[in-house]
Formats: sequence, C-alpha cells, structure tokens
Amino acid sequence: MASMVIRGGRVVDPDQGIDRVDDLLIRDGLIMSIGHDGSQPLGKVDETIDAHGFIVTPGLVDMHVHLREPGREEDETIETGTKAALAGGFTSVACIPNTEPAIDTQANVEFIRQKAARADTCNVFVVACVSHEREGKELAEIGQLVEAGAVAFSDDGSPVYDAELMRRSFEYCRMFDKPILAHEEVLELSHGGVMNEGLVSMSLGLKGMPAAAEEVMIGRDIALADVTGGRLHVMHVSTAQGVSLIREAKARGVRVTAEACPHHFTLTDESLRGFDSNFKMSPPLRTAKDVEGILAGLADGAIDCIATDHAPHAPEKKLLELDRAPFGILGLETAVGLSVTRLIESGRIDWSRFVEAISLLPSRILGINRGTLRPGAIADVTIIDPSREWQVDVNSFSSKSVNSPFHGWTLRGRAVATIVHGKVKYRLSS
Repeated sequence: MASMVIRGGRVVDPDQGIDRVDDLLIRDGLIMSIGHDGSQPLGKVDETIDAHGFIVTPGLVDMHVHLREPGREEDETIETGTKAALAGGFTSVACIPNTEPAIDTQANVEFIRQKAARADTCNVFVVACVSHEREGKELAEIGQLVEAGAVAFSDDGSPVYDAELMRRSFEYCRMFDKPILAHEEVLELSHGGVMNEGLVSMSLGLKGMPAAAEEVMIGRDIALADVTGGRLHVMHVSTAQGVSLIREAKARGVRVTAEACPHHFTLTDESLRGFDSNFKMSPPLRTAKDVEGILAGLADGAIDCIATDHAPHAPEKKLLELDRAPFGILGLETAVGLSVTRLIESGRIDWSRFVEAISLLPSRILGINRGTLRPGAIADVTIIDPSREWQVDVNSFSSKSVNSPFHGWTLRGRAVATIVHGKVKYRLSS
C-alpha cells in the first residue's frame, strides 16, 4: 500500500477541533492518523513531505465553479478548470450547470463525470438544473438526476423565477435531502444593469443593479424554504441586508445556508471607475457598507462558506465595452491568497474558521464525504504556506482564461501542495 507522511505542519481540522503542529499519516489513499503513537508499526513510507511552517488542512472544496464544458470550451474546459482548482489548493469543485446544453439529464451528468475522471485531476461533483434547460418553466427530473450523481440543484446564472416552481423544487429536493443553490435576482429590477446602483453608477452614467433586486428574492426563497422545510443555499451574497435576512432566518430555524465570494469581501463598486470589464460581475460589486456586512457574516457564521463563482471568459469577450462584456471573473487561483490577506491577516477570522468555511461546511451542505482528516477519510489534503507573498500574474494561471481584476496584486498565503486521494496532484515550484 502506498504511504505518505506530511511532517511538522500545523494541522487544522475543525471537524475534529484540531489545531496543532503534528504529522499527518496517509496510507492507500486514506487518512491513517494525525500523529503516530507507536502502537502500530508505520512500516515503509513511500513519500515524506516537509510541512514545517505550513498549514495542513482537509482538501479545500469550492461549491460554485463554472467549468463551461460542454458548449463554451473557448472559455474553459473540465481539464483546464480542474487544473486551476489544484493550483488554487482545491481538491474538489462543484460544477454549475449553465453549460450548453445545460446539465438537466442523466446523460449530461454522466458526461461531466466521465470527462472529470478522464482528466484525473481534482474531484468534480455535479450540480444539476432545477428546471429543464434552465428556463424556469418545467421542473427537471430531480430523482433521475440524483440517481445519476447530482449532489445539488441550481439554475445559477438565472433565478428560478416562478414561485410555484421553486416551491415544488424544494418539496422534491427535500425527498432526497438535496439543497437548492439559488441565484437571487429580481430581473425586472436589474435588467440592463452593469454595476451596483448607487452614487458611483450615477456619476459614471451607467445603469445600475439595485441591492433590492437580490434582497427581495432572498426573502421570497427564505419564505418558501420555511413553508416547505426545503434546503436553501444562497449563492454569492453581495449585500449587507441580504446577510441580515439570512441571519434572521437561521435564528428562526429555516434550513438556509449561504456563501460569499472573495471579490465581494475585497472590492467595492468604486473599482468600476476605470471602466474595466474585469470588475464586472453578477451580482455586482457593492458598497463599502455591504463589504463590511459580508465580513461580519463570515465572522459570525451567518454566511457559512467561501466560494469563488469561478467564471472564466475568453479574452476577446472581456475586451468588449463595459455594457456588452459578460459578467464574471476567475476565482480559483486567487481565493486562498485573498482570504488569507483579507480575512486572516486582518484578524477577521482565524484559520479554523477559514478551513470550516472553505472545506468542512461546503462538504456538509453538498453531502459529500470530504472536509475532514478523520482516520479512514479519503486523503484529500491541502498544504498552505501562510506567509508566502506572491504577485498575481494571470499569464501564469492554469485556467484557459485571464479575466481577473487582481492581476498585479501582491497577496499573502498560497497553496504549495494539493493532494487528492493520497496522490500529490499539484506542487508549487520554488
């Protein structure tokens, strides 16, 4: 049996309440133990990794990734997207179904799983459509999609607009204990907008997307989750009031979870003053007050997870005028650096909370057996150098696209090794 020892790292595993310097032992693709008490012989060790000065965590899990394949391979493919995930420290990603065709049949789910297996990079878990072709008119075959391997359901890129359809989707998904990952937007309020509606959009003469467009739909879906007992997961929360609605719903016992993206707790709508389409995303960058609300939500648990909403676009698409360029930015390869710099170094959260938000809780929400270093668990492990300073260079990314607003930024903290099922799949060169 192949074996590995990761020596001397600071092992952080919130699932077990562990935060200490110790060795991590792996055998035959599974976690053997944290530390070695000598009761059983360790035997031959095939590989030793020196992790002194590094953080050793359960493999990071990104529950919101657009891999674009099938249909938009000019932007990204399953192979290039999962290589970007490994470079970012992610051992698992959940791919969103706004592909062409959409992931709304068993065959399409199986296609994604087969392509991911062929790529042999990180784990890919499939999120399938709530509605047929994401049109919001007819419920997808939820049971068949679960049977094919779907772990959650979403029409992301579009809201599930029909309230009755959303109610029925909660009821069906509850039968299988699967969450609905909701893109929250009232389209009549946001239609034609390119950025947050506020003083900056007014001064730039650009049509805005009001915070209310997100908050009204969050309120609706919380009410529907409450009445059905369904599981609601609010994607890419961007407003302080949205965080408050989620916090209040949790206090009432509603089955709601939420995620925030690094760009939404790092940037504001002031970034659009340069008319750079790399800062154009949906939901849009909001105000400093909204950023503060998201930071508070991450600190107190109102927001459960950190997810990237990795949304690659071919360079020629982002070079269009701001009102014509598509929404979305890259996220996989900068998430750790932005989180360490913005959240941990600033004292907003500690390492245990960070690992909980980017590994343990995404795994629990999706119902996948990841996010822990318990003995017998699958050996997905991320090793992070918390003090490494590095400059973001989109030209060195593993992703097929380069649409990041963080090009040239100096960040602190980076994944130096990514281990999937006991095998080193990525190692940062010195």
